[in-house]
Amino acid sequence: MNMQKMLKQVQKMQAEMAKTQEELKQKTVEVTAGGGVITVIANGSLEITDIKIQPDAVDPEDVDMLEDLVLAAVNEALRKAQDMAAQEMQKLTGGLNIPGMPGLF
Repeated sequence: MNMQKMLKQVQKMQAEMAKTQEELKQKTVEVTAGGGVITVIANGSLEITDIKIQPDAVDPEDVDMLEDLVLAAVNEALRKAQDMAAQEMQKLTGGLNIPGMPGLF
C-alpha cells in the first residue's frame, strides 16, 4: 500500500469519526431509578441532558435516599451512553484502539 493511499484512508476515517461524534450528540439513552421516580437522559457525548424527579420522590425527611437515586441513575446513564458511543465508533474502526479517543475503547 502506498503512503498516499494510506493517508487518504486515514483522512476518510477521521472525517467519518467526526461525523459520528456529531451524530452521537443527538443520540440519547434514558435511565430510570427508584421504580421510575428518577429519570436521567444522557447523550452520546456523555453529557446529561435532562433529569426528571417525580414529586413523590421528594421526602424532606430522607434526602439521602433521593441523592442516592439520582447518583445511581446518572452513573448508569453515563455508562449506557459510553457503551453506545463505543459501539458506534467500533463500527468505523473495526474494533481498533485508536489513540485520541479516550473512554471509547
